[in-house]
Amino acid sequence: MTTSLIPCRPAPTRAEMDAAFADFLRVDVANGDASPDTIAGYRGVVEIWVNWCFDQGFDPATVTVMHIKRYRQTLIERNLSPVTVRWNLMVVRRFYEAARNAGLRSDNPAAGVKSPRIRHAAEDFKYLSEEELAKLLAAVPDPDVATGKDKIRRLRDLLTIGLMALQALRTIEVARASVEDLTEKGEHLLLLVRGKTKDRIAYLRPDVAAHIRQYLAIRGKVEPDKLGTPLFTNVAHRPRRLGRARIRLRTSECLRMAGLKRPGVSDHALRHTAATLGYLHTGDLRAVQDFLGHADPRMTARYAHVVDMAKRNPALFIPVKVG
Repeated sequence: MTTSLIPCRPAPTRAEMDAAFADFLRVDVANGDASPDTIAGYRGVVEIWVNWCFDQGFDPATVTVMHIKRYRQTLIERNLSPVTVRWNLMVVRRFYEAARNAGLRSDNPAAGVKSPRIRHAAEDFKYLSEEELAKLLAAVPDPDVATGKDKIRRLRDLLTIGLMALQALRTIEVARASVEDLTEKGEHLLLLVRGKTKDRIAYLRPDVAAHIRQYLAIRGKVEPDKLGTPLFTNVAHRPRRLGRARIRLRTSECLRMAGLKRPGVSDHALRHTAATLGYLHTGDLRAVQDFLGHADPRMTARYAHVVDMAKRNPALFIPVKVG
């Protein structure tokens, strides 16, 4: 009796794995319309994973579930937040799913590896109170007492922080903004915000709009890049689009000057601030949803929950005094 042997496919090469992942990034991420920053983020996570495998003596093309679990433990031991660990595992999972879809593997070793629990409440995000927000904006050096490049720099800083803290833009949305995204509609200045998954229109507050007009009038000519004419640039002989890292750095500096820098309070906390205060003063959940560009109202409901918890705290209605 003879037994026919099914030939085993040789382990995929690094080039084959890279090609499968590149095709996945091009076709699947954000439905084929991912931004360069998103693509770079995915690639960075995969590069860290692959380098870890080689450092440990593993072939990334042939790893097992146990290898993925060991990597998860490494991330946890580096004191990364559960959200960051979850993001890293998700990208690795999609890396191997791309390999499986390309026929390079019969399985996805990361498919069943669970992420660590995120223990904090969904509403436990950081934001500034009205008083703190006013203090932050006051800490930005006053453009009205400056001239030349210093005035341009101060107006830029005031606007980047204001767009996040008052108009709820993400840092990446501020960085992507171009002059061509601005439109005058009667007395209103509108900004087309290039969001993560969809674009939205932001009606700019009169004070923000006035500062943008002033800033553009005095900063001079700026050469376009691949996204358009940058709305915010560095102050140099040949201005270039201001990146996220620079926006984050300057925001942190202003938070420190205002005495507000603490764990969890950074550039993204300003978007939370705009959302929370926006709901506090309007009570209109749908308007805040549009304001933020959320597709899922459950995401927006977090801000309503924070405000409503404070207003309707059952402890306040118990008719017994302490002491």
